[in-house]
Amino acid sequence: MRIGNQRLVGIVGLGAASALVLSGCAGFGGGGSGAGDDQTLTFTTWGSEAEETSFKKLISDFEAEHEGVDIKLNVVPYDQMFSNIDAQLSSGDAPDIFRVDYGNLGVYSSQGQLLDLREYFTQDEIAEFTPAMWEAISYDGAPYGVPHQTDVSALLVNTAMLSDAGIDPSALPTTQEDAWTWEEFADVAEELRTALPADKYPFVYNWQLGGAPRWLSWLFQADGTFLDGTTATIDSAEGAKALDFTKSFFENDWVPPTSSTKGTVYADSLFTEGTAAMAFIGSFLVPDIDYLAEFEWTAIPMPKDERGATDLGGNALVATKDTGNADLAAEFLKFMVSTEAMSEFCANTNELPTRIDLEGDAVEFKVRPDVMPVFVDQAATIEPQDVKQLTSPAMSAVNTALQDQLEAAFIGGQSTADTLAKLSTAIEEAAQ
Repeated sequence: MRIGNQRLVGIVGLGAASALVLSGCAGFGGGGSGAGDDQTLTFTTWGSEAEETSFKKLISDFEAEHEGVDIKLNVVPYDQMFSNIDAQLSSGDAPDIFRVDYGNLGVYSSQGQLLDLREYFTQDEIAEFTPAMWEAISYDGAPYGVPHQTDVSALLVNTAMLSDAGIDPSALPTTQEDAWTWEEFADVAEELRTALPADKYPFVYNWQLGGAPRWLSWLFQADGTFLDGTTATIDSAEGAKALDFTKSFFENDWVPPTSSTKGTVYADSLFTEGTAAMAFIGSFLVPDIDYLAEFEWTAIPMPKDERGATDLGGNALVATKDTGNADLAAEFLKFMVSTEAMSEFCANTNELPTRIDLEGDAVEFKVRPDVMPVFVDQAATIEPQDVKQLTSPAMSAVNTALQDQLEAAFIGGQSTADTLAKLSTAIEEAAQ
C-alpha cells in the first residue's frame, strides 16, 4: 500500500498522500509540556524511514546543544495524523510541535490553534526564506509555523524512448531559461505520438488519486488565478487557455486515456513500466524512480507559457498555541530550519529546501544529485500569489470540484465554458 506525505498538493482531505507504509508508530499521545516540565517538548509527525531517521538525528543535535531539554518524538501513520491532532486540540492535549502540509496549516492558523511566531523572527531572518514558502506558513500576515521543506514536480524523460523517436536527449532543456514553451512541448509530444506504438504514450501527468490541484500549475503558467479572497477568478481567458491546452492531451492521444484526474494508477508507475516516454513527477519520488526504472532517465523543467510554475508540496513544522513553553518551541522550530539542519534533512530525504542560501546545488542530495538541481530550480517558479490560493482553507472543496469537473472535461466531453462556469461556482461556494 502506498501512503505518504508528499504525493499530493497539501490540502485538507488531500494532504500528502504518497505511498509508504509508515512504521515507528508510538501512538497518538499528545500532552504538551505544560505538565510541569518546561524543558520537555512533544513532537508528533508522520514520515518515511529516511525522514524519521533524520528527525531523530536532528533532535539529538538540538538536545546536545540545550542541556536538560527533552524532545519526545512521536511518529504516526499519515492517514490517522490529522483526525487525532484535531481531537487532541479539542481536548487540550495536543503535542507542542507537529508536522503539517501547507494546505492543512491554513485551516489550523485560521482557527487560532497555532503559535504566532512574529516575535521570534526578525525581518532579516524572514528574508532568508523564499518569499513563496514564507507565504505558505502565513495567515493574515503572521507566520504560524516554519517552512521545513517542499517538493515540486518536474518532467522526467526516458532518454532512450526520446532518442528512438528522433529527439536528441543532449538538446533537452536544463534550466528555467531554456524550458520548453507550451508550443514546443506540444511539438515534442506530437513527434513522440507519431513514433510510438499505439500502447505507448508521449507523457503522463500526475493529477491522479486526489492530485487534481496539480492542474492549477497550467493555470498559473498561463498567468491565471482561481481565487481572489472569496471571489472565484478561474472563469477567464487564462483559465480557458489552460483548460483547452490540457484537454488536448486526451484529444491528441498524448496521455493514457485512463490517466485523468480520477485515474487509479499513479504517473510514476506508468513511467517506470515504460508506458509513457515522459512523466510529470514529484521530487520526493526520485529515489523510487531510481530504484525501479530499468532504463536511463533524466529530469528537465516543466514547460512554461507566460511564466513558469509548478505544484506546491511539502510540509511545515508548527507549535500549538497552548504549548507550555512557547520560547523553547520557537527555538526548536528555528533550529529545524537553520541552514545546517535543513541541508542535512533535505540531503537525506531528497526533499527540497526553502532557504535562499540552499538554492541551486547547495544541498548534497544522497540520490541522483545530478537531477535534483532541476527540481530546486523548478521550486523557484512558485510565486507567493500561487501559495496564497493553494493554502486557502477552501482547498478541500476546490480539490473535489477539480476532480469532478476536469474529469468531465477530459473524458466526458464537457465544454470548456461549462467546465469553467461550474468550477467558478464551486470555488466561490467553498470560499464563502
